[in-house]
Amino acid sequence: MDCLFCKIANGEIPSEIIYEDDLITCFLDIEPETNGHTLIVPKKHILNYHDLNDDTLLHIQKIVKKLYPMYQEKLHCDGLTLSNNAYSAQNVKHYHLHFIPRYKNDGVKYLSNQDILKDIKEIKSILKKL
Repeated sequence: MDCLFCKIANGEIPSEIIYEDDLITCFLDIEPETNGHTLIVPKKHILNYHDLNDDTLLHIQKIVKKLYPMYQEKLHCDGLTLSNNAYSAQNVKHYHLHFIPRYKNDGVKYLSNQDILKDIKEIKSILKKL
């Protein structure tokens, strides 16, 4: 398989691994948003969030809960942002969770294109139909 994250998880490509077990590898992002920006990646090739089984998803969340206090203690972060992308929004086509420690005044802004946003009442109306 020619997948960057599979190669990292299998030790074929060097990375700065923070945590690893039989199911996942956690390594520092080479293009971090903040100090400690970590990617949590299943060792098994899984395309995106929708393909995750519940056991892997739960395991990833347990690791997040385990890692966060360590990052607070060691990096003195003030908060945490978790994010993932699916399909065309993924740069690497292998599921990964961005574990982004947040710091007061870190300057990280997740901007949206205000010009294309619908009114929240319209969004509620659309989603209510689900």
